[in-house]
Amino acid sequence: MDEDIDTSRMKRDIYEMPADVRDALSKAGAMDAYRSRPAYQQNDYVGWITRAKLPATREKRIRQMLDELDSGGVYMKMNWNG
Repeated sequence: MDEDIDTSRMKRDIYEMPADVRDALSKAGAMDAYRSRPAYQQNDYVGWITRAKLPATREKRIRQMLDELDSGGVYMKMNWNG
């Protein structure tokens, strides 16, 4: 997780953003949408993506994150009113 994100109240594991996730967010122009999400959502996306065992699964999860950030109002396939 980046230093500018306040994770002080989070009780879950904190994940560092891998380069491929950062690149995907940058290429999609979605970094601002990602940064506007609460810290727990940013962390959950990264943790979920990095736990994928297969490269194809990792790519699928990155695409889902990008789609949800683009559409807004969705977090991990659930409605979110943020």
